[in-house]
Formats: sequence, structure tokens, C-alpha cells
Amino acid sequence: MKKSYYAVIFTSIRNSQDKGYALMSKQMEELAKSQPGYLGFESAKDEIGISISYWESLESISKWKANLQHQAAQDKGKSDWYKWYKIRICHVEREYEFTTPT
Repeated sequence: MKKSYYAVIFTSIRNSQDKGYALMSKQMEELAKSQPGYLGFESAKDEIGISISYWESLESISKWKANLQHQAAQDKGKSDWYKWYKIRICHVEREYEFTTPT
């Protein structure tokens, strides 16, 4: 079993304007990958977007939140891209998965 870790769940509803959103989203994903404690990322978007980043510790999440480039992207999100969002930080104690046999 894997060691426990943390998930930051970002649930959002976007407005209709792009204004560089796709580029910034890609840049933030790449920047997050370079942060100490980063473990991975998953995202699904439809009417509601759900993005989940995985981290080794609460400290690594705090450092990511304090990153100046990330803060600038957060400010831009509030002013240009999102109608609403919610962030949840969760402790993942275990995981399991299923894959169809080939």
C-alpha cells in the first residue's frame, strides 16, 4: 500500500471568456510539477471543472499556494476566468483502482 498523501480538489465554474486561460492552465500545471512534494494531477472539465493535484504533505501544499506565479494566476482567475470555485484539501489514507483485463 502507498504511503498516505494529500489531494487538493479545485472545483470550478468558468465564465465564457478565455483571455489566456488555456495557456495559463498549462503553465501552472508545469510549474506545479517542479515543486517539491508534487505527486500528480488529474482534471475533468464539462459544465463544472474538477482538477485534483496530489501532494506529499500539507507543507508542500502551503508552499505551492505561496508561490508568486501561482498567486498571480489565482488573482487572474478571480478577475477573468471563474464565476465560482471551491478548494478542498483532503488526506488520502488509501487508494485502489480497477483496470479491465486485456
